[in-house]
Amino acid sequence: MRTLIWSKTFTKAFRRAIKKHSTLDKDIEETLRVLEKYPFASQLETHKLKGELSGSWACSVGYDLRIVFDFVKSGKQNEDDIFLLEIGTHDEVY
Repeated sequence: MRTLIWSKTFTKAFRRAIKKHSTLDKDIEETLRVLEKYPFASQLETHKLKGELSGSWACSVGYDLRIVFDFVKSGKQNEDDIFLLEIGTHDEVY
């Protein structure tokens, strides 16, 4: 099973997102659970990023909330861990 690694930036942004979008806290938690098990689940709309964030990935939490992350090598066979970089609205993270 993959491990979610929370960066300091993600942790701060997560707290900010919960304050701004308090009704989405359950959606964010569910998205993180799905991301951990099935990072390419269709409901996440996972996609590779271009430009400044080239090499990173993003998934959708809802209509306008995104999680930006990287896959990082782990000691486990055939599975990379997920390093959470940022969470916020489309405009905030891109």
